[in-house]
Amino acid sequence: MTELNSCNVNNHSFNLEIVCKILAAERIVVISSIIVLIVHPSPPAPFEHRMVSVKQAEVTTCYSVCRHEVLGGGRFGQVHKCTEISTGLNLAAKIIKVKGAKEKEEVKNEINIMNQLNHVNLIQLYDAFEAKNNITLIMEYLDGGELFDRITDENYHLTELDAILFTKQICEGVHYLHQHYILHLDLKPENILCVNHTGNQIKIIDFGLARRYKPCEKLKVNFGTPEFLAPEVVNYDFVSFPTDMWSVGVITYMLLSGLSPFLGETDAETMNYVVNCSWDFDAEAFEQLSEEAKDFISRLLVKEKSKADHVFTNQFWY
Repeated sequence: MTELNSCNVNNHSFNLEIVCKILAAERIVVISSIIVLIVHPSPPAPFEHRMVSVKQAEVTTCYSVCRHEVLGGGRFGQVHKCTEISTGLNLAAKIIKVKGAKEKEEVKNEINIMNQLNHVNLIQLYDAFEAKNNITLIMEYLDGGELFDRITDENYHLTELDAILFTKQICEGVHYLHQHYILHLDLKPENILCVNHTGNQIKIIDFGLARRYKPCEKLKVNFGTPEFLAPEVVNYDFVSFPTDMWSVGVITYMLLSGLSPFLGETDAETMNYVVNCSWDFDAEAFEQLSEEAKDFISRLLVKEKSKADHVFTNQFWY
């Protein structure tokens, strides 16, 4: 029996479909007659799941925020490392600028959604504060950096096995969201954090654009990062579970090749490629990769949403 961290996989072809069928309780998959792959789940947050409500107070009353240590940032503001004063627990403080009632309501929506999440592949919420024009979310701290950094790091060699393990965990996190009728709607490598710098364990972050999904209510959105958008988002059509799965297909393509399947010279060109489902497998990048991996991507990057949904619900989990 060979464990993941020590196995020599260079001469073996790994079947993505098999790995994605792993049941959460088993964690063991026979890849061939020679290798047994042990898949270690991401560690749980260092605190019990809790229902968080916003405290009307300065975050510094309970936490020491390292303003010089920026973990990330975006349209909302910045994320800093912080420490709970009473316990010494290291956490992450997402400081969100709110200028009006609409922005405040969006952050409250993010908090309400995160309160429903209790899964090892989804970042956990610990606390929340509101003061002046800021709402600060205190969350689980991870120090492995963004998955995007591994894709773009020329010194980090991503194998097909790495891609399988990353994709499996992403799918498990997304499956949990969909079971709870939540759409992430902003899945991309920048919103997936590695637990540490050496392992392959990940957690999905940033639920600022997430929405509750009610099948009886038709939902449309017009936000996101162009190269990860599904055609229905670009066309301002109804979104559903397959909208997230399209993004999973794009991420998997990038993990396997280091390339972005729809990226154009401009956002307009990128979105044109998306709505026309205009992509192919780069001959050089995919030359040594398995047919199973390519088939997996092909089943997700389809314009017919029902087919992508079928891949997610049936091929992976049942």
